[in-house]
Amino acid sequence: MTVVYLDTLFLSDLAVDYLLLLASARLAGEVLRRGRLLLGALLGAGYAAAIFLPGLGFLAHPLCKLGCAVLMALTAFGGSRRLLRLILVFFGLSCAFGGGVLALGLLGGRGLSLRGGVLYTGMDLKLVLLSAALCYVLLTLVFQRSAAHGVRELAPAVLTIGERRVVLTALVDTGNTLTDPVTGRPVMVVEGEKMAGALPAPLAAAELRDPVGALERLSREGEGGRFRLLPYQTVGVEHGLLLAVRLDRAQVGSQDYGGILAALSPNRLSDGGGYSALIGAMEQ
Repeated sequence: MTVVYLDTLFLSDLAVDYLLLLASARLAGEVLRRGRLLLGALLGAGYAAAIFLPGLGFLAHPLCKLGCAVLMALTAFGGSRRLLRLILVFFGLSCAFGGGVLALGLLGGRGLSLRGGVLYTGMDLKLVLLSAALCYVLLTLVFQRSAAHGVRELAPAVLTIGERRVVLTALVDTGNTLTDPVTGRPVMVVEGEKMAGALPAPLAAAELRDPVGALERLSREGEGGRFRLLPYQTVGVEHGLLLAVRLDRAQVGSQDYGGILAALSPNRLSDGGGYSALIGAMEQ
């Protein structure tokens, strides 16, 4: 008879589900919203534990399992334009992950049993978590060889100019290669309206669509010292210009980018308003 300890089952399932959702987001090139990933993992871990509670054995039905898996994905990735891709990647990784943990469990000399459709092991919790983490690393390394996109993650950002500060949400995208042609350092693209309260000189929204005229006007008024024109390329724009301002400091998450340029975008950067700044990852 197999004894199931719900606390061990819940914690191990929580760790595995979180890593599965995280790996799915990374491999699909989705923005990492760790809070939502954790909620999805909590749902999956709660479902796995609930199966063993009195009167809830019906949850082990295959349709319930499928429904829970879809609900986990919707909780973690709902609203994404890549939702179908994310669900398929999540299902594929779940199969590969289960096989990996099973193999490590057998190599470790500890058996795994299937109770109510939930994989359960008598291994020490630390070994379970280590096995899950190792599987995550191996799967990520294997699948990233065919991935053409970078890692994208949301992070709080604090931008400072003199005594003024702006706090906003930034998307850190390793696939973003916009850099300062003079210093080679990353450039942050910021929605112009979000920077209005910190700029050393007022700028009308319409002026951001004419960066050359805006810089000429600022220079005539003696306010152009911090501003410059920044060339950029993107899909549909081969030779574009943005008005950029020199920051005194840019703190993004735990990373201090120092005094980088902030390019002022006249347009919204996120369809859903999830972030208002974009920057590439800082080299370590």
